[in-house]
Amino acid sequence: MLLVNRDIDQTYDHSIVHPGPNLNMIVGANGTGKSSIVCAICLGLAGKTAILGRGDKVGLYVKRGCNKGSVEIVLHKAKGNLVINREIHVENNQSTWLLNGKHSSQKTVEEEVKALQIQVSNLCQFLPQEKVGEFAKMTKIELLEATEKSVGPPEMYEFHCELKTFRTKERELENVCKEKASALEKFKQRNERNKHDVERYYEKKRHLDNIKMLEKKKPWVEYETARKELEGVKKSREDAKKQLKTVRESQAPMLKKIQHIDSQLRPIENQMKDKVRDCIREASQKCKQKQDQLDRKHREDIKQAFSLKQTEAADRQKRISNTRRMIDDLRAELANVGDQSDVTPRINAVNAELRRIQEEKAKMEGEKADMRREKDNLNGELLKNRLRSLDDMMKIKEEKLRGRSKDTYAAVQWLRQNKHIFSGNVYEPMMLVVRDSQNLRVNSVFAPEESCATRAPSRPIESLKRFGFFAYLRELFDAPEEVMSYLCNQYKVHDVPVGTDQTKAMIKTVIEEPYLKVLYTAEEKYSLKKSFYSGKTSTSNSAVRPSQYLTMAVDAEEKCQLEEQIRSMQAIDVQMSAMQERTAKLDHCDNELRAQKKGLSEMKGKKRQLEQKISTKQDSLRQMEQGGIDLQKAEEETKAQISAVNSQKVAIVAEFMAHMKVHSHRLIMEKVYMALETVGMTAEKTKLETDCREGSAELRVLEQACAMLEQRKARLLEMCKGLMRRAREICNMDPGESAVPPDLHTVSIVLHISTLSPPFILPAFSQLPDTMDEIDAMLNEERSRAECFTGLSENVVDEYNRREQEIKNLEKELDEKSNALKTYRQNISEAKERWLNPLKQLVEQINDKFSDFFRSMQCAGEVDLHSENEEEYDKYGIRIRVKFRSSTQLHELTAHHQSGGERSVSTMLYLMALQELNRCPFRVVDEINQGMDPVNERRVFDIVVRTACKETTSQYFFITPKLLQNLQYADEMTVLCVHNGPHMLPPNKWDEKAFTRRCLRRKGK
Repeated sequence: MLLVNRDIDQTYDHSIVHPGPNLNMIVGANGTGKSSIVCAICLGLAGKTAILGRGDKVGLYVKRGCNKGSVEIVLHKAKGNLVINREIHVENNQSTWLLNGKHSSQKTVEEEVKALQIQVSNLCQFLPQEKVGEFAKMTKIELLEATEKSVGPPEMYEFHCELKTFRTKERELENVCKEKASALEKFKQRNERNKHDVERYYEKKRHLDNIKMLEKKKPWVEYETARKELEGVKKSREDAKKQLKTVRESQAPMLKKIQHIDSQLRPIENQMKDKVRDCIREASQKCKQKQDQLDRKHREDIKQAFSLKQTEAADRQKRISNTRRMIDDLRAELANVGDQSDVTPRINAVNAELRRIQEEKAKMEGEKADMRREKDNLNGELLKNRLRSLDDMMKIKEEKLRGRSKDTYAAVQWLRQNKHIFSGNVYEPMMLVVRDSQNLRVNSVFAPEESCATRAPSRPIESLKRFGFFAYLRELFDAPEEVMSYLCNQYKVHDVPVGTDQTKAMIKTVIEEPYLKVLYTAEEKYSLKKSFYSGKTSTSNSAVRPSQYLTMAVDAEEKCQLEEQIRSMQAIDVQMSAMQERTAKLDHCDNELRAQKKGLSEMKGKKRQLEQKISTKQDSLRQMEQGGIDLQKAEEETKAQISAVNSQKVAIVAEFMAHMKVHSHRLIMEKVYMALETVGMTAEKTKLETDCREGSAELRVLEQACAMLEQRKARLLEMCKGLMRRAREICNMDPGESAVPPDLHTVSIVLHISTLSPPFILPAFSQLPDTMDEIDAMLNEERSRAECFTGLSENVVDEYNRREQEIKNLEKELDEKSNALKTYRQNISEAKERWLNPLKQLVEQINDKFSDFFRSMQCAGEVDLHSENEEEYDKYGIRIRVKFRSSTQLHELTAHHQSGGERSVSTMLYLMALQELNRCPFRVVDEINQGMDPVNERRVFDIVVRTACKETTSQYFFITPKLLQNLQYADEMTVLCVHNGPHMLPPNKWDEKAFTRRCLRRKGK
C-alpha cells in the first residue's frame, strides 16, 4: 500500500507514506499526526466517519483553513495495482472519487474494496485510537460477527445472518401462532360462555315449534274425534236398519201363517154364515169386530207402551248408576288433588318470586353487559401486549446493561430487592466506582447535601442567543431532583449552552468568549482549556456520539396507567365471576320455582277439570233423575186401562149373549159346534196376532232410533266439514286436500337452525298424542317450558355462529402457520449444520493461537463459542477469558473487570491470534499499547513481531507513541517515524543519512 495525503489532517499540507509488506511500526509523539495516517486509510477506502470517532462529517477531517483535501491509496494486486483517489470538499461535505484515474462512484469503490476482503468497519481488522477502548466493550455477539467477517469463510457470516433471519421469522411465526392460539382460545371461551344461552335459545325454539306442531295437530284430532263419532253413528244407524229389516223379516212368516189360518177358517165361517144366516153372522161379526177393535186399539198398545217404559226405566237406572259411580271416582280423585284455596296463594307467591328473580337477573345482565363493554373498551389483550412491550423494553435495557457490566446489573437487582433498607431515595444507575459487601464492582454517586438542581447559570441564555445558543443542557431533559442536582454539581449541565448550525458557523468567535468551558452545537462538542503556562486557549472538538443507553425510553406513567387498567379489568373479571355465580344460583332457583309452579298449575288445572267433569256429570244425573218414569204408577194405569178394556169386552159379550139368546136356541147349538171346531185355529191366530203386535211396537222403536241417528249423523257431518276447513287453514293445505300431509303425519321434520349447531327433529303427527286431553296437557307443558326461557336474543345466536366461523378460520390459519413454522425449523436445522460446524473449528483454531500466546507470557487465556440458548442464533458470541495471576481464576474480558493494560494485552493477543487466519490484505491497530506495563508491552511486542513478520501473514500497521528500549526487531518489519514541531526541518531539507551518522556518533560516545 502507498498512501499520499494532502490536507487530510491539521498537521500537514502534504505527506506520502511508503509502508512495507509486513509489519509497519509507525512511531511518533502525541500530536505529531500518526492518527492522520489511520484517518486517511479509512476515508480513502470509503470507510464511514463513525469508525474513526473524531467527527461525523468528512469535512471535519480537512485541515482547518483549507477548502478541500484529498487522499490517494495504491493497493497492490497481482493483475495490476488499484489506485483510489478521494477529494473531500469542506463546504458541502461531498467527495469526488477516482478509480485508476477514472471518475467513479462511492458505491463502486466500496464494491472494489469489499472484493479485496477489506473491512475498515471491523474492529478485528481496523482498530483506530478512539475505538481501542470499545474493543473490550464489544459484546460477545459483536465480537463473533467481527471475527466471522474478518477471518471466516465468505459464506459463514451470510449463513449466520440467514440463520438469524430464519430465527426472527420463526419467532414471528411462533408469536403469530401464539396470538392466533390465544385468539382462538379467547373465541372458544366466549362461545363457551354463550353456549348455554344458545342452547337455551334452541331449547325454547324447540318448545315453540312443538307448540306449533301440537296446534296444527289439535284440529286434526278434533276432526278425527268427530269423524270417529260420525263413523260410530253411521254404524249404529246401519245396525238399527239391519235390526229393523230383521224384525220385518221375522214378522213375515207370522203374517203368512195368520193368512193361512184365515184361509182355513174362512170356509167354516162361510158355512156358519150359511147356517146361522145373516143375523148370527152379523151379530158374531159385530161382537168379534168390537173385541178385536178393543184389543188392537187399547190392550196391545197399553202393554207395548208399558214394556217400552220398563225398558227405558231400566236403561235410565243403569245410566244413573254409571254416572254416580263416575262422580264418586272423580270426587275421590279431586280429594287427592287438594284444596283449591291453598293452591292459588302458593301460585301467586311463586309468580311474585319469579318476577323478582327475573328483575334481578335482568338487572345483573345489564350490569354484566356494562362490565363487558367496559372490559372490551379496555381491550385487555392490547393492554397486556403494551405492558409486555414496556417490560420487554425494560428487559432489553437490562440485558444491555448486563452485557456491559454484569456487576452493575447484579447490583441493580439487589437494590430493587432491598430499597426498603435505605432511608433516602436511591436511583439506578450513576457513576463512581466502589466495592460493596457483595464484592460487586458497581457505579454509584452521592447527590450533594444542598440541592444544585435549581442553580442559576453564570449568564442568562438571552445574552448568548446572538451566537445561536437557544438553551442550556439542563433544560433539554428531565430527571429526579437528586439526579439533576448531581449532574449540575459534577458536570455543570446548568451552565453548558447548546447551539445550532449558526453556532458552528461562528465557532471562531464563540471560542474566544472567556467564560465558556464546554459547549454543544447541533453535531459537535467543544471543550475549551486555558494553558497555565502560556495563557493560550486550546480547543478540542468531537462529534456527538449516538445514544447507547437512552435509545429506548419507558414511560413510567403510561406503565402505571396500564397496570391500573389491567387491575381494573381483573376486578371486573372478579365481579363478573361473582355475578355469574349469582346468576347460576338465580337460574337454579328460577328452575325450581318454575317446576313448583308447573306442579301447582297442573294441580290447579287438573282440579278445575275434575270439578267441571263432576259438575257436568251431576247435571246429567239431575236430568236423568228428574226425567224418570214411575213404573208403579204406569203399571197401575196399565192395569186400569186393561180392566176398562176387559169391562168393555164383557159388555160386548153380554150384548152378544143377549142377542144370541134372542135368536133361536138352534143357532146356539150350531155355534157351539162350529166354535168347538174353530177354537184351536182361533187361539193360534190370536197368539200370532199378539206376537205381530209386539213386533210392530219394536219396529216403531227401531224406526224412531234410525231417525234420531240420521239427524245426529247430519250434525256430525257438518261439524267434521268445519273442523276439516280449520285443519286445512292451519296446515296451509289446498282446499281440495282432505288428508294429513305425509310429511306431517309420518315423517319427522329435521330443522337446521344453524349450520354450526346440531339439527333437532320435530316429531311427526304420528308421534304426538292422539287425544284432546293429552294434547292440551302437552300444550300447557310446552308453553310453561317456553315461558321459562326469558331474556334470550337471536343476536346472541348470530354472534355465536359468526364466532364459530371465525374459530374455523383461525384453526385453518393456525394449521397453515404451524406448517410454515415446521418448514422454517427444518431450514434452520439445515442452515445450522452449514454454519455451526465450521464456526466451531474456526474458534478452536483461534483458541489454540490465543492460548499459546498467553502461555508464552506465563498467563492463561482461552476463547470459546458461548450461547445461553442454542436456538437463539443472534445470541451466539465469542467469549474471551483471561487471567494474569496464577492465584486467580479465568475471568471474562470486560470493560470493568480487567485493568486498561490487561485489556490492551488481551485485545492485542486476540488480534494476533487472527493474524494467520486473516483473509484481509492488511490490518491497522492504533496505540493499543497505551496503559501496558513494560513487561507485558515487551512480551506483546515480541509476539507481534514474530507473528506479523511471517511470510504467510498480511500487511500490518502498528501505531504507537513510544517504544521500549532494547526490543527485538526483525528484518521484515518497517519502522516509520513521524515528527512534528515548530523547529521541524522542511521535508526537502531532511537528510536521513546525516541523521543516522549523528545517532551512531552519539551512541558511540
